[in-house]
Amino acid sequence: MMNRFSLLAAVFTAAALALVPAAASAEIVELGKTPTAVSAPVCPKGVAPSQCFIILTRTTAIQTVSDGIKYPITAKKSGWIVSFTVGLSKLSSSTTTERNFLHTLNAAYGGTPQLALTVLKPAKNNTYTVAAQSQTFHVTPFLGQVLQEPMSLPPSFSQFTALPIKAGDVIALTVPTWAPVLSYNLSTSKFSYRQSRRANCKNAAANQTAQGTVGETQQYKCNYTGTRVEYTATEVVNTPFPKNYVHAPRH
Repeated sequence: MMNRFSLLAAVFTAAALALVPAAASAEIVELGKTPTAVSAPVCPKGVAPSQCFIILTRTTAIQTVSDGIKYPITAKKSGWIVSFTVGLSKLSSSTTTERNFLHTLNAAYGGTPQLALTVLKPAKNNTYTVAAQSQTFHVTPFLGQVLQEPMSLPPSFSQFTALPIKAGDVIALTVPTWAPVLSYNLSTSKFSYRQSRRANCKNAAANQTAQGTVGETQQYKCNYTGTRVEYTATEVVNTPFPKNYVHAPRH
């Protein structure tokens, strides 16, 4: 009798365990991640501040090559962008000098340093259409840091909004004003990026060229070799339906 009860208990225990769902782990991908980690840009040694080109202004930028890897910011699977990482230059070790730089740049480019993440759908001839865009982030307090931030800021965590992204889309960094996010004097064969501009590529954008409207299409004809835009984005990949589940469609 005891053996029988033990056997029945084992059967019921096994049946109960079979009802416990297995964990479905989400796949997390860092778009743009390559062997060279994101860092806060610095001016090359011996370069005067007036000749230091670490500032990205009034444009949307796509990193096309990093560490020799082409388009590392392309999503291979559909999912959601939940956070980003960006390297921001300190501008100067002197507080007084940094304050002067901030005043000059804010006045020249229409505001404090700001940025947003933009999901772009690529087409032929370096043409891209905005598929989704995050809120704008004000980054003055984080200059000199590698900032990792979710897609909302305190106290608005209750308004967290991930960006949808489809396989084949790319992540770009949009700067409506200015942001010190460029590392340069790098290998011209291993690093390059493009801006959402079609002409006058040797000079800073005279007008606003940043893509800021969903559905807007622009050509990215300004290509800059030997330069890296210091950003990556974190994607949570969509979990596909299991092949067999309760109420699964029958074929």
